[in-house]
Amino acid sequence: MRTALTLQRLNEGMEVRSIYKYARISPFKVREVTREIQGLPVAAALDLLAFTPKKAAFLIAKTLKSAIANAENNANLKPDGLVVKEAVVGEGPTLKRIMARARGSASRILKRTSHIRIVLTDEIQIETRETRKAKHKAEQRAEQKKGAAAGEASEKKPRAKKATKAARKKS
Repeated sequence: MRTALTLQRLNEGMEVRSIYKYARISPFKVREVTREIQGLPVAAALDLLAFTPKKAAFLIAKTLKSAIANAENNANLKPDGLVVKEAVVGEGPTLKRIMARARGSASRILKRTSHIRIVLTDEIQIETRETRKAKHKAEQRAEQKKGAAAGEASEKKPRAKKATKAARKKS
């Protein structure tokens, strides 16, 4: 595993990165798992990865642990206050192989590699999926209340009576 370390001081807090380069797995497969851990506290992300039955989860957990160690040893940050700011998977070089086919032909096999980058921060206020959902529900409730208030105002106005078939026949 090749990891790179960078520390970056921002106005709000400290960022720590760890990059796993040339991981022998397709980026498409890894992105499925990295989407799940973005915005989570480090402890929750490690728990989620421990119980995800995929090869990608093992590789991401390895990178996340490396980022945590970088934060502890190089940036003097406590791991319990860290949050996964971003988990990005880039495409690495593709190994091209051939497989023999019928009648002397050959087909290509693409063995893809990926670069996994995890950025941790000690900022507390990170919008997670759960907070985003709660915020969205609150906005929907506010819109419903406005709609209900507008509906009540329109109900108070006198309505014109509709002529029924029976009333039309009589006249």
